[in-house]
Amino acid sequence: MVPFFVFFLNANFNYAALIIFVLASITDAIDGFIARRYNLITNFGKFLDPLADKVLTIAAFLCFLKLNITNVWVVLIIITREFLVMFIRLMAIKNKIVLAANLWGKIKTISQIFACIFTIIYLINPIIILKYIYQIL
Repeated sequence: MVPFFVFFLNANFNYAALIIFVLASITDAIDGFIARRYNLITNFGKFLDPLADKVLTIAAFLCFLKLNITNVWVVLIIITREFLVMFIRLMAIKNKIVLAANLWGKIKTISQIFACIFTIIYLINPIIILKYIYQIL
């Protein structure tokens, strides 16, 4: 869904971009719920699920940067943190240790998702309160 999201956001089809972003986020949450509910958790899923979250949110932040609605330093901090965590996970896998996302990582991902949603809504309807909400998130 990420390529479609990027296309629609950059083509200024913000409603479509918002719908795709929300659907991608919801399907990711449902996938995690189903995996936990039916004990379908795998080491592959523990690695791939956070990676999918990173791809979606980093794509959004890079689009926001291109659209000049966020600062480069914010995006650099986010991307640097994501790559550092990914590097740590890869080093752990090399030592046959799988690091699943913890509560703080989930809170970070949820706040990034809401920040992206509020940013897209701000693009659709530039009310100043929305700008403050996405900047805080």
